[in-house]
Amino acid sequence: MKNRLLLLAHKLWQEKGLFFQKINQSLRNLKQIENYHQRCKISFLAFAIAGLIVSTFIGLYLTSNALPTISYKTSWIGNTFAGGEKWVQIHISAMYVGNDGTVYTNSVWDEAGREAGIYQDGDAIGKASNLHGWGRTGGEAVTANAKYLYIVMTQRPIDRMVLQDYPRSKPNWYCVRRYHLSGEPAPFAGGRGYDGSMLIVSTSSPVTGLANANNELYVSDSAANRIRVYDAETMAELRSWSVDRPQQMAVDSQGNLWIIQAKDASNPPKILNYSKTGTLLSKKITDVVDPTALAIDNKGRLLVAENGPRQQVLIYNISRIPKLIGTFGDEGGIYSGTPGEVGAFKLNGITGVGTDAAGNIYVSNDGFGSSGTDLRKFSRLRELQWQLLGLQFVDNADADPATDGVDVFTKHEHFIMDYSKGSGQESSYKAYTVDKFRYPDDPRLHNEDHSAASVFVRRIEGKRFLYLTGMYAKQLSVYRMKGEIAVPSAIFAREHSTWPTNQPAMGSWLWRDKNGDGSVQSDEYESLGAADGSIWGWEVDSKGDIWQTSKSGLIRHYRYQGLDAYGSPNYIDSASEVIPMPTPFNKLERIKYFPDTDVMYLGGYTADRPHAGEEWGIVGTEIVRYDDWSKSRKVRWRVSLPYNPSANPILIIKAMDVVGDRVFAVTSRTAEVYVYDTETGATVKTLSPGPEVAGESGWIDIPYALRAYRRSNGEYVVFVEEDAKAKVIMYRFASNN
Repeated sequence: MKNRLLLLAHKLWQEKGLFFQKINQSLRNLKQIENYHQRCKISFLAFAIAGLIVSTFIGLYLTSNALPTISYKTSWIGNTFAGGEKWVQIHISAMYVGNDGTVYTNSVWDEAGREAGIYQDGDAIGKASNLHGWGRTGGEAVTANAKYLYIVMTQRPIDRMVLQDYPRSKPNWYCVRRYHLSGEPAPFAGGRGYDGSMLIVSTSSPVTGLANANNELYVSDSAANRIRVYDAETMAELRSWSVDRPQQMAVDSQGNLWIIQAKDASNPPKILNYSKTGTLLSKKITDVVDPTALAIDNKGRLLVAENGPRQQVLIYNISRIPKLIGTFGDEGGIYSGTPGEVGAFKLNGITGVGTDAAGNIYVSNDGFGSSGTDLRKFSRLRELQWQLLGLQFVDNADADPATDGVDVFTKHEHFIMDYSKGSGQESSYKAYTVDKFRYPDDPRLHNEDHSAASVFVRRIEGKRFLYLTGMYAKQLSVYRMKGEIAVPSAIFAREHSTWPTNQPAMGSWLWRDKNGDGSVQSDEYESLGAADGSIWGWEVDSKGDIWQTSKSGLIRHYRYQGLDAYGSPNYIDSASEVIPMPTPFNKLERIKYFPDTDVMYLGGYTADRPHAGEEWGIVGTEIVRYDDWSKSRKVRWRVSLPYNPSANPILIIKAMDVVGDRVFAVTSRTAEVYVYDTETGATVKTLSPGPEVAGESGWIDIPYALRAYRRSNGEYVVFVEEDAKAKVIMYRFASNN
């Protein structure tokens, strides 16, 4: 009912806007009447008349132009919590665990402002406040004592802030910021920043490690190659010493420091041991590949998060010469057993480890290629106690058409759906489809500018394939499935980019994995002609053909050439065609083709409704359906999309999809989904985030932020990107609605 009335109000405003403008102006004129009581009487009369007219118009629309009753529910996948005040942050770069089991985290960025989260007993209980916006971001280190929380952060210049303490111009401030354990800033004498809670450690590069003991705070100043020690209460510097490339650290029961020394071009990483006054001790650990975090457990042992191929927590006895005495987690992590399949002890991109006073173990996983948060607590008996997920960022989902929507994929994850369950409970995390160690040339591991952000799931000759494109639609990457792992098979690139390094120097290109090893070799490229940065439209139809549209007006069609010897879809430039832009368009942005019915849907701009703003990567101002595309290209209908680039918030359509008898289009700022009838183009309904997700959504950032699927029982499932709270929104409604 809410959405129905919104539609009516929007239509009423459009048709009766002049009337309301006059009412509004009259009300403004009331300010000129000095007599208060007279002004009140006239105001009451004006509002009464306006209310009567509005109710009359709505009544007329409800009786004569009523839309069908809207019945749908909102759900989500990829995050433990629905949103509002509770969500799991999109990344955890560092973690510290208090004696009572409170988990404090830090990360450079969280879209909704939980760069530094606070978790306890499987719940999101808080965050470090005011760490988002105004030039501030989080960082990659965190620690706490019985009184304060210490967060590594960056404060960038705010030139217009004259009356407060901000950097006026470059360089940035790389700081440690002190908080109360509640997450509110804890200023100190001499503290910098607008509230006096920041300690400037460097103006060259971020702080890379924190630890605390005996009211002293230890800080890794990697820019200066020094460890600095501060009084944890006054924040005055007490001493410092030289350490080459210092990273994360921990303080053992003897008060000595264990410090990760990062690798360089000629030296592998190692873990060094220093006294609290800076004396290098004889103990060190060199049998590590990619250590990312350290902690001391309740038995005085050193825990090392090993993020190399082992994907384990390494346990060292450090009472004498450090000795590896145990491990935690399955060897090989997510790639042990069935590679990619999720398991309680299969760790995946370890960024943090910690223990509480009882000996429980906590591990933060971030996957690879900025995959997302997977935070777990294990008992001292090594039983999984709880797991928190925040997996989706600049991401969307799509359903496997061969499994009736039971198998759903995002850019990195595989979920299994049980649609009989309630909102937010339908999905279970089945697998992680990236294999960093076997397929290091996976485009998702080189995700510059979010080049992998949205997935098409297709069945070709009965086999499952994934196609991914990104925020700026620069590439379309093709993957064949090997069990749960998606193996890179092809890349279509519209222009030269920074990765892969061995790509052609100019123009657009196609890479195909000719030898089946999933690696990009220089003899596997084919030139596709001149670069065209105006390509935003990508489509993979049900037969495996690939379609492109560009603002310059061309449609490019690459015909599927069967599977090669390794099971990858085969495409070649000689089996492609170029199709001129059809009327009524003057710029093309999106394309959706159905080969079984020869129906084409195109999105873009027309002479009637031209491009009027500076927005990028949107669907355009119209969607046009063409029947008998391969022959007559007969226009069936034209839908004028909501479009007002000067509105506040801006009103533009960012993504579209077509399934069954419905066309779906989602707005960029309000995340409202418009639903149209495929036969007539008439507006059927709108969908917006419901109370199940606190009625909220972040902006729609990617051009393929909407995917729809119709299940065999007629139910529509619509997936929409939701960046703010690290999830994908899912709408469900019956086909008769």
